[in-house]
Amino acid sequence: MKRNAISDLVKWKNAEDRKPLVIRGARQVGKTWLMKEFGKLHYKSYTYFNFDEEDALNSIFQTNKNPQRIIELLSMIAGEKILPEETLIIFDEIQECPEALNTLKYFKEKAGEYHVIAAGSLLGTLLAAPKSYPVGMVNLLDLYPLTFDEYLEAVDPSLYAYYESIEKDRQIEELFHNRLLEAYNSYLIIGGMPECVSSWINYRDPAKISQIQRELTELYENDFSKHNGRVNSGRILMVFRSIVTQLAKPNEKFMYGAVREGGRARDFEEAIEWLVSAGMLYRVYNVSKTEHPLSAFDKLDAFKLFVFDTGLLKHMAGIDNSAILLKSDFQFKGPLTENYVLQQLRGQFETEPRYYSDKNSELDFVLQYGTEIIPIEVKGGEGKSAPSFKKYVSDRHPQHAIRFSKRGYRKDGSITNLPLYLAQKTKELL
Repeated sequence: MKRNAISDLVKWKNAEDRKPLVIRGARQVGKTWLMKEFGKLHYKSYTYFNFDEEDALNSIFQTNKNPQRIIELLSMIAGEKILPEETLIIFDEIQECPEALNTLKYFKEKAGEYHVIAAGSLLGTLLAAPKSYPVGMVNLLDLYPLTFDEYLEAVDPSLYAYYESIEKDRQIEELFHNRLLEAYNSYLIIGGMPECVSSWINYRDPAKISQIQRELTELYENDFSKHNGRVNSGRILMVFRSIVTQLAKPNEKFMYGAVREGGRARDFEEAIEWLVSAGMLYRVYNVSKTEHPLSAFDKLDAFKLFVFDTGLLKHMAGIDNSAILLKSDFQFKGPLTENYVLQQLRGQFETEPRYYSDKNSELDFVLQYGTEIIPIEVKGGEGKSAPSFKKYVSDRHPQHAIRFSKRGYRKDGSITNLPLYLAQKTKELL
């Protein structure tokens, strides 16, 4: 499977001000594979060190701060000479050795000619804690599950070639529109976890996908129980398990009382922060005004939480595949579709998406594009009714207004209707 992040890594390799790179992302999103694939494709060789599997590695970093000496010792362990510019040094599960994480700053200061890349599970939670990593001395890259375009390229390369050819205002033939909608429906079921996509390519067996999603969910929940930091692991689990209920509510705003009766912010704030830092949940803030810059108007006590992979959310909600495939309406269709759209929009724009609501209206998302604010409406089917969205457009006359739905790609007055399968191309099509 190809990953879009490879091009980010190539830019990193060629940057004059390159620093050691730390890749963040939830477990099982493909960090190890990505680092090795990058080493294979773009370097003469790579050396791979896993701090979870090789305890003896820790002693090298506990007793040495000099990068040249560390390189010598790592070369001996790898059985080959590590060369500047030519060998990619990969540190995996680096969270198991905080000294190694700290040593990255010495590579930046004293051995910039060596290319070092590091990753680990729950690294985001470690990086969120002060004094635990070299601030300003590393580059950061976030890795997510496969986006729809990555998924499509993996499962149907010929349809992906057509998808790639879609340009602004281009008519999409009905045959391809229907095929892309089918691919979108299957993506809702399979999601973007590499193991699920790989299984689908090899076996086309929905039961296998469900089993993998169940095992992944259990793996994450076990991670919470193993976590023994200052954040209560039971509360992390409670927040995670409440997400389906939270999203099923009419306005979806996160309610502490839905986690536990009588629950308050102070009970669960740290657990939410942990899950967001770990890359497991995405937090979308409500804004008090839809003006540039959006982040200045965040209402920090009003937000929605979404799951980092739509396939996992579908599994957690217990949605039957037939509900998605047979065009039926079901209670959770709206939240599932919003989760999908958010997953595709993340990382496209400098400012992450927000949402807007007041007493009379709600916008599913608002995007900041330069100084422009773009209202977004998300529909799970072909429906057009969206009074709040239409009123906002007629009152404010934004330059762009986007409705995602299963309808075709067309202008509808001042509103652009983008088929859901084009969410990943939003910025490109503006």
